Amino acid sequence: MNITIVSVGKLKEKYLKQGIDEYKKRLNAYAKVSIIEVADEKAPETMSEAEMEEVKRKEGERILSHIAPDAFVITLEIEGKMLGSEQLAKKLDELATYGKSKVVFVIGGSLGISLDVQKRSDLALSFSKMTFPHQLMRLVLLEQVYRSFRINRGEPYHK
Repeated sequence: MNITIVSVGKLKEKYLKQGIDEYKKRLNAYAKVSIIEVADEKAPETMSEAEMEEVKRKEGERILSHIAPDAFVITLEIEGKMLGSEQLAKKLDELATYGKSKVVFVIGGSLGISLDVQKRSDLALSFSKMTFPHQLMRLVLLEQVYRSFRINRGEPYHK
């Protein structure tokens, strides 16, 4: 399986990079994993609704340029569907079984994901009703993908 994470913004925090590198290394046994960073738009603290939509639109264009037509797209959205670890594992297993070997996870910027990216999404996934920094979500997502592969292979992993 080929898993791509398309994420808005550059990761700067060393501790997050270390955690992400660790999970990417662990995932090598199960899948080819790549992370694509797209530039975030400069956004002042106070913006009109139209300005916010324009920021999301520009970031969305960058995101969509990295998604293959045959990819199964999973966007991370607060209003998305909440799945448990076993349910996510089952979903990834189903995708592999039915020939969807290219899976793209999308992590939007600080304002969220554009409507065009939402329309391209095959599954809107929520990790929580809480808001998380998008840089931290890369690490959390990789851990859950790793956990999914362990579950699907019947391999032990801490609960």
